[in-house]
Amino acid sequence: MKSVLEAAEKKRLLRASIRGELPDKRGRFGPFGGRYVPETLVPAFESLEAGIAEHLHSEEFQNAFRRELREWVGRPTALTFAPRLSKSWGTEVWLKREDLAHTGAHKINNAIGQALLAKRLGAKRVIAETGAGQHGVAAAAACARVGLPCRVYMGAVDIERQSPNVDRMHRLGAEVFPVQSGDKTLRAAIDEALREWVSDPSGTYYLLGSAVGAHPYPYLVRELQSVIGVEAREQMLEFAGELPDAAFACVGGGSNAIGLFYPLLGDDVELIGVEAGGTGPGLGQNAATLATGTPGVLQGSYSIVLQDSDGNVQETHSISAGLDYSGVGPEHAMLQAIGRVTYVSASDDEALEALEELCAAEGILTALETAHAYAAAKRWSKDNPGKCVLIGNSGRGDKDMPTLKRFPPRTRRHAAT
Repeated sequence: MKSVLEAAEKKRLLRASIRGELPDKRGRFGPFGGRYVPETLVPAFESLEAGIAEHLHSEEFQNAFRRELREWVGRPTALTFAPRLSKSWGTEVWLKREDLAHTGAHKINNAIGQALLAKRLGAKRVIAETGAGQHGVAAAAACARVGLPCRVYMGAVDIERQSPNVDRMHRLGAEVFPVQSGDKTLRAAIDEALREWVSDPSGTYYLLGSAVGAHPYPYLVRELQSVIGVEAREQMLEFAGELPDAAFACVGGGSNAIGLFYPLLGDDVELIGVEAGGTGPGLGQNAATLATGTPGVLQGSYSIVLQDSDGNVQETHSISAGLDYSGVGPEHAMLQAIGRVTYVSASDDEALEALEELCAAEGILTALETAHAYAAAKRWSKDNPGKCVLIGNSGRGDKDMPTLKRFPPRTRRHAAT
C-alpha cells in the first residue's frame, strides 16, 4: 500500500493531518478508514456522528471533560526523567506517565469522555470490550461516575491472564461477559460487543476502547486521547527545554500511540510505534500488523490486517493481552503509508527484558504492552547516542502479575548507577 501513494499525495495527507482535516467526510484517512457495518447499525453510527459534531468540541462538553480529567482522572500526568536509564542507554530518557492516571492507564481518558457523551446522547446502558482489561476497568469506572450500567465483553483467554482487572471491573459494578468464540481474545470481544449493539442500537452506547473500527470511532478516540501528546509536548518544552528527538509508544489498536503522536505530527520529532513481535515472524506468532499485514476490512474499517492469502483474518500472539489484535487503527495505517511514523516490533523476550530493566533502574513496574516501547527505544538509543527520547508509559503492570509469575526475574543486575 505504501508504494501506491505518490509523493505528492503523501505530502497532501501529512498537511491535512497536521491541520486536523482528517478523517474526511467519508471517515477516511487517505485510503484507510470508512464505515463497513451492518445496515441495522447505520442509524446508530449516524446518531453517534451527529452527537460528536454537536457536543465534542462544544464549550459545555469540553469544560465538563476537562473538569473530570483534572479532578477525577488526575491530569496532567507527570513527565518523569529517567536518570539511570539515561546513563545506561546513553540518551536522555523521559517518560510520559499515563500509569499514574486513575485506574492505571491511558484508557481512562477515552472512557470518561465517551461516558459523558453517552449520557448526553440519552443512552440507557453502555457496553464495552477489553483485551488487557484496562479499558474494561476504565469503562466500568467511568460508567459508575456518570451513573450508567455497564457490560464488558472480554475473551476467555484474556480473562484468565488478566484476572486482577476482571476483579476490579466487578468491584466497579460492571458485568463481565466471557467470550468463548473465535480466538477468545480482543478481536472476539469486539465482535461480540458489536453483535450485542445490533440487538439494541438506540438504547445502548458502545464505548469502544481503541482507535479502531468504523467511523467515527478512530476520530473520537484520537480526539479524547490527544490530551497525552498535548501535555507531553508542553512538559518537554518546560522541563527538558526542547522537544524530544524521538517519541515511542506501543501499538495494538493504537489509542495511546495516536494520543501521543497526533499533537507532534507537525514537529521535527521522529515518531516510532512499536508492535508485538511475539515469538517469531510467521502468521500466528505475533501481532505485528503494520510490519507483516496487508490491506483489508476488519470490524468496520479498511486498514492493515493480519490475514492469509484468501483474506481470512489470522489469530495473533503476544505476551501482552492489549497488543494481541489482528488489525490496527486506520490513522496508523495512513501515517505509515505516508512515512510520517515508523513502525517496528519487539519480541516477547525483549519486552520482558525491558520490563525487568525498568523495574530495577527506575522503580516502575510498567505494563507488558508498554514494555515493547522501552525495548525499541533502547535499540534506537544504541544508534543515536546523546539524543533525547520520550516514551509513552501507557499503563502500569499490576494487571500482568498472573503472566509475570510464569517468568521469574532472570537477573537482579541493576542499570549503572
